[in-house]
Formats: sequence, structure tokens, C-alpha cells
Amino acid sequence: MKFLTKEVKIGLTGIIALAALFVGLNFLKGINLFKSSNSYYIEFADIKGLAKSGPVFANGYRIGVVHNIEYNYQNPGHVVVEISVDDNMRLPKGTEAKLVTAMLGGCDLHLTLPTQAQESYAPGDTLKGTDSDGLMDKAEAMLPQVEQIVSKVDTLISTLNTLAANPNLAAIMSNANEITANLSASSRQLNALLRNDMPQLTGKMNRIGDNVVTLTDNLNQLDLQGTLAKVDTTLNYVQLMTEKMNRKDNTLGLLLNDSTLYNNLSNTAGSANNLLIDLKEHPKRYVHFSLFGRKE
Repeated sequence: MKFLTKEVKIGLTGIIALAALFVGLNFLKGINLFKSSNSYYIEFADIKGLAKSGPVFANGYRIGVVHNIEYNYQNPGHVVVEISVDDNMRLPKGTEAKLVTAMLGGCDLHLTLPTQAQESYAPGDTLKGTDSDGLMDKAEAMLPQVEQIVSKVDTLISTLNTLAANPNLAAIMSNANEITANLSASSRQLNALLRNDMPQLTGKMNRIGDNVVTLTDNLNQLDLQGTLAKVDTTLNYVQLMTEKMNRKDNTLGLLLNDSTLYNNLSNTAGSANNLLIDLKEHPKRYVHFSLFGRKE
């Protein structure tokens, strides 16, 4: 080293410093130059601000970085993203890449790995890329609804201000206080009623219930079947007597249905009435009385 000139030493120091700076910058970008990695390609229609050296996540764990981003001139409208992952990482077939918008801008690249895949992609293969709505995208979609809500809140506040400025509000509040006081008084009266009169009413209801139970027990003890049989027999007798009264083959039926007997009785009653009248008017025709004997 003693044969090295001062200029050579300065040059070697500069080269070492540049190399250290290069390694340090790549390390800060997430690129480990001393560790081998595999590259895969993903094609998107819109990368949504994805930047180089951005992290690549799989199931929430960082597995690599975005190595390069190029526009696909052969397929306009598509952007090809090159990612570098650890060479021990195997991406199974069916893996989907999604761009998730970050809250503070930009987006992250997330890989969704299938759990039942049998085969894996080879380094340099192209994966399927899909767009995913992040938090900011969802917030942007909610803005029209938020604007409507703000408009309704503004209208509500304006209505409340108008109501508060109404001079009748004091009277309304006074009436509300009076109604509240009346309700409180009614509540106290109801409580007093429940406390004083309800026990007595409950006792009476219990006695009524006991009486109903006793009456039910007495009814169960009665021979209702026998009573109903007797009533049915009595009704049969009444029906038989009614039928006999409607026929003319018996005395009662003749009395009720034969007009001749009625006419004879009527004539007899008329003759007896005439006889009584004649007896009153001419008693001497029927009664002869003398103290000295009958005169021939």
C-alpha cells in the first residue's frame, strides 16, 4: 500500500463511497443486492399511482418490491409491473394481484394466494392483475351521499333556528311544563289508587274466584245426566198430552175440538140464564107459599 499514490487512494475511497451509496439507496428502496430474487410480471389497466420500489404484500406480509413499471406499447391501455420477490417464495397458479389505494395517496400491491393450488408460476411469468377499491375509493363513492346528508343537516339546522326564533316557543314550553306537571299528579294519584284500593279489589276478585270455583264444584257434583233425562221425559209427556188434546178420540179433545159440545153448553147456559131471569120476574110461577093452606 505504500506504493499507492495519494491520488489512487482518493480514487479508491471515492469508488468505495459510491458503492456504499448505491447499496444503501437500494437498501432503502427495499432491494437487497446481496440476496437473490425472482421476477414476475403483472399487467394492469390502471396502476393508480403505484410507484417503483413500493412494497409487495402477500397475506399482509411484505414479500418483495415493485422493481419496474413500463407502459405496454404493444397492448395500449395496459401497464406492465415487474415485481421482485424472494427466490424462496413460490407463487401458486391462480394468484391474483390487487392494487389497494392507501389513505394518504398512492397504492399498495397485494397478492392473494390460493390455498388449494397444485402448480406454481415460473419466474418471469405474468400474473393476473385486478383492481380493488381501497378506503379512499369507497370514501369517494360516499361523497354524493355525504353531500345529501350535509344538505339535510343544513335544512334541519335552519328549521331549528326558525323554531327557536318563534315567539310562541315560550308558550309552548310553558304548556309542556303544565302537561308534565298534570301527568306527574295523575301518576301520583294512580300510585295511591294502586297502593290503597288495589289490595281490596284484589281481595274481592279472589273471593269471586273462590265462589266461581265452589259453584263449578257443585255443578260437577250434580247428576246433570239424570236431570236432563227427567226433563226429556217430562217434555215427552207434555207432547203426548198436546197430541191428545188435538185429537177427538178423548173427552178433553172433544171438549176442545168438537163445536157441538161447545154449542150445547152455550145453549144450556143460555137456557139457564133465561130461567133465572124468568124466576126473578115471576117467582109465583115456581114457588107457592100460604099460611092457611093451599087454595084450590
